[in-house]
Amino acid sequence: MLKRILAGVVLAVMLTGGAAAGPHEDFQNGLAASDRGDYATAMLLWRPLAENGNYAAQFNLGGMYYEGQGVTQDYAEAAKWWRLAANQNLGRAQGALGGMYYEGQGVPKNYVLAHMWFNLAVSNIPSSNAKIRDTAILGRDIVASRLSSAQIAKAQKLARDWKPK
Repeated sequence: MLKRILAGVVLAVMLTGGAAAGPHEDFQNGLAASDRGDYATAMLLWRPLAENGNYAAQFNLGGMYYEGQGVTQDYAEAAKWWRLAANQNLGRAQGALGGMYYEGQGVPKNYVLAHMWFNLAVSNIPSSNAKIRDTAILGRDIVASRLSSAQIAKAQKLARDWKPK
């Protein structure tokens, strides 16, 4: 069930253009290319931005690898880019990582880390983005149903102690 929810979140975020990156022309041109299905151009424009730390480009590259859009589907590569964005406190990337840890996609299956990432996502996705925030809450609750109270406490501590990089 969570796999379908995660796929829905990824698709919803990608269809809405991911995170805002400001007026950066290459990012905006990448969005336009992605919207018309020209993933090769989007990759060409976003990769340099992502490599230079642009969290929105990192998030969108992760989505391309997760969905196999213009690239071979590669969950490990998706996790790599989403982790970079998540480490900059991007809630949607944190939620995506939570789902990957829950499913064991591109990372080892780990419910404690899944709960931690979903917890962070809930804290960092603005309430104005209720649909995606509610999905992160649901993911966190599904993961919690598989954890003992000690494991939940550990995940919560990891989330409290976590710092953006």
